[in-house]
Amino acid sequence: MTKLAGQRSDYTFKYNAKLGRHGWLRLTPAYSVKLVQEIVAETPKDAFILDPFSGTATTGLCAAEMGMNAHLCDINPFLIWFGNTKLFDFSGNKLNNLEEIFNQILKKFPTKIEKDNWTPNLHNIERWWCGHTLPIVAALRTQIVEEVGEPSENPYSNLIWISFCRLIIETSSAAFNHVSMSFKGGVTKFEVHQVQEIFNSIFENILASARKTIRGKAKVNKIDSRNVEQINNIRYAHVITSPPYPNRMSYIRELRPYMYWTKFLDKASEAGELDWKAIGGTWGIATSRLKDWSPTDIDLPEILLQSCEKILHSGDKNSELMARYVHKYFYDMYLHFSSLPLLLENGARLDYIVGNSTFYGIHVASEKIYEKSLEMLGYTNITSTIVRKRNSKKELYEYCVSASWKRQRNLKTPTYNKP
Repeated sequence: MTKLAGQRSDYTFKYNAKLGRHGWLRLTPAYSVKLVQEIVAETPKDAFILDPFSGTATTGLCAAEMGMNAHLCDINPFLIWFGNTKLFDFSGNKLNNLEEIFNQILKKFPTKIEKDNWTPNLHNIERWWCGHTLPIVAALRTQIVEEVGEPSENPYSNLIWISFCRLIIETSSAAFNHVSMSFKGGVTKFEVHQVQEIFNSIFENILASARKTIRGKAKVNKIDSRNVEQINNIRYAHVITSPPYPNRMSYIRELRPYMYWTKFLDKASEAGELDWKAIGGTWGIATSRLKDWSPTDIDLPEILLQSCEKILHSGDKNSELMARYVHKYFYDMYLHFSSLPLLLENGARLDYIVGNSTFYGIHVASEKIYEKSLEMLGYTNITSTIVRKRNSKKELYEYCVSASWKRQRNLKTPTYNKP
């Protein structure tokens, strides 16, 4: 295994942006369609795929587009809603009807701009949209609700809402020139006709990709990945996934503007609660709760404990918190790995895309800790391959950690305690 791997932008979200449904919404931590396609291509066509960390449903969509079936898991209600819309096989006639509704929305919403329209309780909202643009976007939202209602289980009306999500981010001051979402130097002023043009262009692109038939079937289910539950007695032949990396990059942070505007979030405490339930989450109250967290009695890899000890004694004011964060992340992943065997076919294959990390100059070898955890739990054929060098001056890489499962008797798994 060489450490000369390039940064490979084709193995990041940048590659996804123009690939139909895969480009509907940008989520910086999302992994590459190309990478997933390469892994899915090695899966037997009659195999059932599992992705325990759905995110934007990349694995499920790749599998379904290739005529295969998949189950996906997530705990974030917005990602479940978004993923299942993304995976739906739409009817052309109903999409034509939807297009007519959209055109009415586009035509009518300017009449509502002077009214007192609802805006989300997003902290420091003026940092996102200027005082001229915000009333226009709010009026558009009001008109969408009048025509199709709030976001729901109706995949057709949800296409308009996903288009709206794209619009709010494209008219905001959000910037994507860093590893995670950040802000530009200032907000941009948009006129009504500009908002109409952008919204129309977004919807046309989403509609065009929604018209393409999906041959396979995939669904996102609300399941905590630390305790993956069986669905319809299915056993999986291939696990293909990319968990959050142990680097404090929170999905909830990236999703906040979408979730507030679609009413999946109403206040900051809800974001913290949701992030606390997520593996690797430390947003808001999740950070304060981390200070009181302690693991149950489970044997974890020595390499993990050594890394935590080094972080703890690094001398930084947050060293104890970060040592606890790293410990909890891999503790949760150990619980996840231990919950899988009862769901797997004999000889099932696992492929996990994960990045390593550094804390205060101390290297956390995620791939090695994954390998050792899998070994301790009885998995076999465990390997790690460098996928790419990540966009950083530090020695940060993305790996594919692979393993297989051979059914064993008297399997003993750790007890899962809900947080």
